[in-house]
Parts: sequence; structure tokens; C-alpha cells
Amino acid sequence: MDFNHKSIMVEEILKALDVKPNGIYLDCTLGGGGHALAIGKKLSAQGQLIGLDRDEDAISAATENLSGLSCAIKIVRGNFSELDKVLDDLSVEELDGVIFDLGVSSYQIDTPERGFSYMKNSPLDMRMDRRQSLTAHDVINRYDQDRLIKIFREYGEERFSKRIAAAVIDARKISPIETTGELVKIIENSAPRTKNGGHPAKRIFQAIRIEVNGELEILSDAIKKAVNRLKIGGRIAVITFHSLEDRIVKETFKTLAQGCICPKNFPVCICNHKAQIKILGKAKIPTPAEIDCNSRAKSAKLRIAEKIIGASE
Repeated sequence: MDFNHKSIMVEEILKALDVKPNGIYLDCTLGGGGHALAIGKKLSAQGQLIGLDRDEDAISAATENLSGLSCAIKIVRGNFSELDKVLDDLSVEELDGVIFDLGVSSYQIDTPERGFSYMKNSPLDMRMDRRQSLTAHDVINRYDQDRLIKIFREYGEERFSKRIAAAVIDARKISPIETTGELVKIIENSAPRTKNGGHPAKRIFQAIRIEVNGELEILSDAIKKAVNRLKIGGRIAVITFHSLEDRIVKETFKTLAQGCICPKNFPVCICNHKAQIKILGKAKIPTPAEIDCNSRAKSAKLRIAEKIIGASE
């Protein structure tokens, strides 16, 4: 399978996770296995690599790409919101490291029939897991105007959300909107191309994709679950590609790194809340050289944290 995807910030991930040869590592967004392969090469035969992805094409590609590693490998098709169940099923209690590489893969964008790209005409789909029923076609043709406005504004940060949503409603009164090409034309006729914001369809397609796949609503909880599974000294690394994701990761890390949460006017602490992680520096970004080689890396941010307290402490 030609699963083309160039993993972002691979060396930075290896440094962030401080991979231990006999450790157990979970890649929550396996894709074609780029990050997992780099981690797996540092593991011994006693080490273990667990890969999780909901895309069947990613599972097939990663299975092939990781087959030569000497460590134990477990690849599971599923959503990272299910990581507790996955680890329980594998009888894994604690991890040495976890990685999330969020967003859509190059393979998904570049495969026309998946419907992720506004630059290719294809059926409106956008499902990362094609077993699920909700598609981009459902969102565009069934959601009412207020719901579309909310999605476009919150998930796409599109200032012409009302205008675009109204145009979608008007167009589908005539006939259903079937393809990405049809939707792009509606967007182009409804919103101007801004000087710095690029094509308006980019933001709308991002919004629809997030809605279809429930990307943001499960993220904070999944990070908390992953941190809870880390050993003391274990690391979590999260790569984001837009401000909405990054904001959730930043705030979740901040919450997990917070100690006492009593009101400031309390003379003594009574909450007994303890910080679970230590945030390791500010968000890192790709080098100029990596961005030159892979333009899709330019919006990436990497945040890293280390577990500092056990779940029972």
C-alpha cells in the first residue's frame, strides 16, 4: 500500500520521549507508523510498541512498515478515546511514553475518494474511520443553519460563517450537495479570499472534518487518560496543527500541572490536589529545514510533559 505520509519532528519526538530500550510506548495516532518506527528502532526485544489508529488503511500500512522491528508490536484499530480499554485488553498497566500526532495525514488528504481535500473533487466523506455512519455529506445536507454556523465559527474560526451557512442552505434546497467541488464553489461565492487567511474552503473543510470525526471533544479526556497510564518519569508528547487543538493541549497540560486548586482566599490547602505532570519547556516548532522539505509541517507545535506523581499518590 502506498501510504504516503512524512512524519513531523521525528528527532524531536525521540528526544522528548527519552526512549528506554526496554520501555513500553503507545502511539495513539499511528498513521503509517513513521514515529512508531523511529521509536521501535530504539527498543530492544524486551521493549513493546503499541499502535492505535481508527483508519483501516493506516493499520494496513503500519503493520507492513513496522514488521521488521525486534521489539514486541501490538497494533489495534480504534479511537484514542478508547486507550484505557486497549491497554487493559493487552494487560498493560503502565507506559514509559505516549505520543499523539493530531490532525489529518497526508495520505488522507491526497486520496481523493476520502474527501478531505478542498483541492480535489470527490464525494463528501471525511471519515477517518469509515465504519462510522456520520459523513461530511450528512453534515452539509442535514444540519440546520444555526448548527452549521456554530461549526464553521468554532471549528473553522471563519468570520463569514453566517454567509457561507446561508449559501449552503440555499444551494441544497435546489438539490443535495454531493461533492467537495460543489461545496468549494458555494464557499468561493460566499466568502472572499483573505490576504493572509488563504482559501476560505480550507477553514470550512477543517471545521467539517473536526465535526465528522469528533476530534476536539475527545482530546482533553484522552490526554488525561494517557497521563494516568504513565509511569513516574514517563513522557507524553503531543503534536498539533492548528490553534484549536493546541489550545486544548496547552490548557489540559496546565490543569494537570497545577497543584492546589483551593480558592486563593483560603488560608491553608484543603483540596489535597497535586500536580501530576511537569511541563517541559515551551511548545517546540519544526526547523526551517524541515518546513522547506515538508510545507505541511509549518503549523506544527510539539508540547511535552513528564509524569511526576503516581495515580494513587
